[in-house]
Amino acid sequence: MPLDPTRLLSLHLPDTEQHYTAKDVMLYALGVGLGHDPVDARELAFVYEKNLKVLPTYPVVLGFEPFLLRDRDTGVNFEMTVHGEEHLILHRPLASSGTIVARHRILDVIDKGAGKGALLLMERAIFDKATGEGIATIRQTVFCRADGGFSGETRPSPPVHAIPDRAPDLVCDLTTRPEMALIYRLSADVNPLHADPEVAREAGFPRPILQGLGTFGVAGHAILRSVCDYDPARLRSIAGRFSAPVFPGETIRTEIWRDGNTVSYRARVVERDVVAINNGRAEVA
Repeated sequence: MPLDPTRLLSLHLPDTEQHYTAKDVMLYALGVGLGHDPVDARELAFVYEKNLKVLPTYPVVLGFEPFLLRDRDTGVNFEMTVHGEEHLILHRPLASSGTIVARHRILDVIDKGAGKGALLLMERAIFDKATGEGIATIRQTVFCRADGGFSGETRPSPPVHAIPDRAPDLVCDLTTRPEMALIYRLSADVNPLHADPEVAREAGFPRPILQGLGTFGVAGHAILRSVCDYDPARLRSIAGRFSAPVFPGETIRTEIWRDGNTVSYRARVVERDVVAINNGRAEVA
């Protein structure tokens, strides 16, 4: 059956609840490369329980429910979907442990035309269970490659953030570990594409690839390091469009432009000179 936008937009999605501990916080940080230099006190603060800090990109794995829509009769061919964009808005820094409630909703469904796919825009709002205080809002764009042409009326994609037409003001190179995808999947995204060489080959890759949100975490680390002096409270939002995969072990070069409190960024794979995250934008205090 074709994708049914009316059914998608009217869905009542259940809340998800998750308890996280200091160990979970540290595991996520290790999974996006913190602690690569174990004597760097700035990185150690995110992977050692003494005066533990929480990476500001950690909310992307909280309340995440990969099968929230898969068992529902919506017409979406989930085997042909890819994560297109991620937008994280931070309302306050996270405590090093706690329980959150995530509320999910579908914001929009955009038909790009027959043979051109569709866009599914989703939102996940994360709250502290004990106080009801908002922690973060996450908006994701899912590209449904096989589901275009359901309406007969196409709409343009939402505009993307333009990268400045000048040389970057800052550049930060961070090397990913060969086992990074295996560590990251312990926090979220257990898709075998990121662990099983045979599954990766069947998908057209020579070996498992890094999770897109793992790459997003590395870019977030680069901005935290280069612009925020490792102060999580200074990063207010971060967004980006996924444009190419990263293989664990490669170097991610984050090119950064500063314009007041607005940071533009692009994450490039040094070894293959391909852009993994494009049209990146962050707001800093």
